[in-house]
Amino acid sequence: MVIFDWDGTLCDSVEHIVHAMQGAARELGETAPEAPAIRDIVGLGLPQAVSILFPQVTGSAHDELARAYSRHYIAGEDNPPELFAGAMDTLEELRARGLQLAIATGKSRRGLERILSSLGLEDFFDNTRCADETSSKPDPKMLLELMADADKLPEQVVMVGDTEYDLAMASNAGVASVGVTFGVHTPERLATHAPVALIDSLPELLTLEVFKS
Repeated sequence: MVIFDWDGTLCDSVEHIVHAMQGAARELGETAPEAPAIRDIVGLGLPQAVSILFPQVTGSAHDELARAYSRHYIAGEDNPPELFAGAMDTLEELRARGLQLAIATGKSRRGLERILSSLGLEDFFDNTRCADETSSKPDPKMLLELMADADKLPEQVVMVGDTEYDLAMASNAGVASVGVTFGVHTPERLATHAPVALIDSLPELLTLEVFKS
């Protein structure tokens, strides 16, 4: 089974996240974080991301920032993000090789279902898990739940992601990982979690021995 992160790995959505978070901050009179700081938290659950970006905000104001972010993100979906180049062909080829496909994402369930529907992928993946229905990365619970649902052992699973949160989650679950270098974290940061490979484009997955039929 191949488990993918969503934002920054399969979907070119990071700038949408940046703009939505900055818009939420301005709406509520907070100083908008710089883009690199927002990119750095992509992959975490929304409550965890807001806590890191706005440590001075607590209680109901914290929750309102999270709600404002969601409103701004949805408003930006008039021009929705797309999959990265080669993503769909890669996914279809992995499936043709007999591999199950899943998603482990920091998005909410509602947010993931909305974007999958907009891309016509609502029934494509075998299983998905979102941060608002389990523990946020890098806690391994998300992967452990997906493996239990699919009756897979750690050695039968590979996690693909663009952040150290993805790769640390994989390590914490005893699962091999592949880091993609076109997302938000640098190859140097990804390498500290001992991925089996670092790739510069999704079609490169198909050349890795671990994914060959």
